[in-house]
Amino acid sequence: MEQRVSLITLGVADMAVSGAFYEALGWARVDTQDGVIAFDLISACLGLYPKDALAAELGLPEDALGHGAMVLSHCVREKSEVAQILARAEAAGGTVVKQAQDVFWGGHHGHFRDPDGHIWEIAHNPFSALGPDGAFQWNGVGA
Repeated sequence: MEQRVSLITLGVADMAVSGAFYEALGWARVDTQDGVIAFDLISACLGLYPKDALAAELGLPEDALGHGAMVLSHCVREKSEVAQILARAEAAGGTVVKQAQDVFWGGHHGHFRDPDGHIWEIAHNPFSALGPDGAFQWNGVGA
């Protein structure tokens, strides 16, 4: 298996609300024929899919999907962008769960929940500068 995540699918309760939330963050939306709302990312895609349909596809009860102990991270180029994006997420209907603050390892981050409870970290990592195309590079080294 190659080191790559191609698609992240989030099960959501209300496609219209969740789609509008990510659009309000400034992301460009693509509606697909199969009912997915897609947001193309750098070398990957974030897909929104009805949570009940996702559970049915997996053959699980909807409550078995739960909310895993996972955080999606969005890294930014400048420290000041962290607070700006948290404010934008809150204005779009998200909930800030951790205000922008310095981190013990030398970075700066904060966290918000989207309307379905998915947690996002907004982070500035001075040790892992983003590439020219915005791609994350652990310790400044691309894949």
